[in-house]
Amino acid sequence: MLAEEKQERFHILLADDGSEHARAALALLEDLPLPAGNPVTVLRVFAATQAGDLSALEQALEQTCARLRLKGWQAHAELLLGSPAEKVVEYAGEQRPDLIVVGAKGLRATFGILLGGVAQQVVEYACCPVLVVRAPYRPLGHALLVTDGSPTSQLAVAYLGRLPLPQSTHLKVMHVLPPPPIPIVVPNPPYGELIAGTPLPVSKQEAELRAQEEAEGQALLDRTVAELQALGRTAGGLLKRGDAATEILEYARKQKVDLVITGSRGLGRIKSWMMGSVSRKLVHYADCSVLVVRGGQAPERPG
Repeated sequence: MLAEEKQERFHILLADDGSEHARAALALLEDLPLPAGNPVTVLRVFAATQAGDLSALEQALEQTCARLRLKGWQAHAELLLGSPAEKVVEYAGEQRPDLIVVGAKGLRATFGILLGGVAQQVVEYACCPVLVVRAPYRPLGHALLVTDGSPTSQLAVAYLGRLPLPQSTHLKVMHVLPPPPIPIVVPNPPYGELIAGTPLPVSKQEAELRAQEEAEGQALLDRTVAELQALGRTAGGLLKRGDAATEILEYARKQKVDLVITGSRGLGRIKSWMMGSVSRKLVHYADCSVLVVRGGQAPERPG
């Protein structure tokens, strides 16, 4: 946890639709060591067909706010009419919170999907970092920051220096090197079956390239760990090689990671994408909560 003298107010926008995943988001939020008086806005969006249920919706919002006030925080409710994702993104654009917290799936999510449409759109279009929380809630014992040295990865490092995590949270930093080229297989006589073939040995040039990649990757990890240390975070480094999303998801599953932290876009060449393919896959397929960090202006919604 950050030292008391360094703690600052951290405005949080909690999107609450009463779903199981929204309740998990609330439970996660209650575990954060936020300072007394910290502002939290609880936002619920309703459709015109729910106009007759306003009293019940207001009561549910007040119950959520009451739980947050027990933590000593300044919680207030907002009840808005409209499309949930649009209103959350619009409200965040006006209020500029430090963090949006949203459940991975809502009340009307199709059975079997991994990410609801509201959470997906909020992550894609919000102007600020978004924490997507999955049920059942798991206390934040193990967090994983993934980095590729891109500008949004650097933003994630700086943001992590501000993010109030529980003192018991263990932090790892992972960098994934590109996968090696597919080996050329020489068929073995007399049948020429590839499954019986022998891979050609790695050339000297390829071996030198891999060694250079590993050295650069380790240097990036060392710099990132040092930057986090300067921000008051203790972390260990982890270097992997392979498909980035696959390696991250596999590690998170095997090591029971509770929170993955990633920049919104990496070093990919397609600059028009609002999110990179890796961060998008993490949000969709991780079985834990995922924090996507972005900075600057919100992406423009397609016309």
